[in-house]
Amino acid sequence: MPRTDPPPTARSLASTPARASAGVAPVAPSDAPPEAFGRGESVGRAYDQLRGLIVRGLLAPGSRIIESEISERLGVSRTPVRSALHRLQQEGYVAALERGRERRLIVAPLTHDDARELFHIVGQLEALAARAAAERPPAAREALVAELRRLNAGLAALARAARPEPLRVFDLDMAFHRSYVAAGAGPRLLALHDAIKPQAERYIRLYTNSLTDAVRTSVDEHATIVAALAAGSPEEAQGAVETNWRNAAARLGRVIATLGERGSW
Repeated sequence: MPRTDPPPTARSLASTPARASAGVAPVAPSDAPPEAFGRGESVGRAYDQLRGLIVRGLLAPGSRIIESEISERLGVSRTPVRSALHRLQQEGYVAALERGRERRLIVAPLTHDDARELFHIVGQLEALAARAAAERPPAAREALVAELRRLNAGLAALARAARPEPLRVFDLDMAFHRSYVAAGAGPRLLALHDAIKPQAERYIRLYTNSLTDAVRTSVDEHATIVAALAAGSPEEAQGAVETNWRNAAARLGRVIATLGERGSW
């Protein structure tokens, strides 16, 4: 799975009624003093914490981001916070909302069109990785296939349950995809994947409870991917992954159409 640091457990802004009622996104504080970090470390630390909170839905889509509040809660000055927010905006995690002369930063909303685009991008990246994984030597492919079959069997067991555990489904599905990506992707492809996949992860996490009915279909699509990798067929592996993500985008689209977008203006 792409690296996202676990969210801090300390008190968030949501526990302050006045700020929470104003629609300010909760941000967890830091226990370390600002002087404990150099500027570069402070930027990286602020970026990692904020991205983790956004991906996990702990900063709600559409919620307002106030630079001074984040600076206070993360225990760093406003300069590294501003740099971290600029990077997050470039990557699509944060958006600017223009209202007349007022400009606000908000957590990027979750929308149908954005989900479709993200899933198709991730699908293309992972399809390239699967193609390369299918070209690996037989011994490497056999080890990969064994691991993928183990993970998919876990998903199949959950699909047979009366009430599949959404978080367990999420973890196994992420591990399945990460396994063949890690086996086939080179450093450039892996860097692109690690940058974009967490944005798709936001959707999967927040809508996962409504996606568990499709686990059996995902298991069948995963089995097609595994069969292509076992056969050492690059074209079939690439096509199977593209199909899986294209269908996943359609399934998520139906869920969003039913439940609505999150944080959309």
